[in-house]
Amino acid sequence: MAERVKGILKDEFYLDQTFDNVAHAKRAAKNLYNEIRLHISLDYNTPNMVYKLSA
Repeated sequence: MAERVKGILKDEFYLDQTFDNVAHAKRAAKNLYNEIRLHISLDYNTPNMVYKLSA
């Protein structure tokens, strides 16, 4: 499982991002997932964009 997560993070961060610790990696992944990465199931919006539109 850990190798799969590392691979996903490497793909999402284009292999140029390094993390000081696990907490730093989790914050970066959360930011990427919720604020940067577009989701097909959300009509190519981020979760934060959809949340702001529904509020």
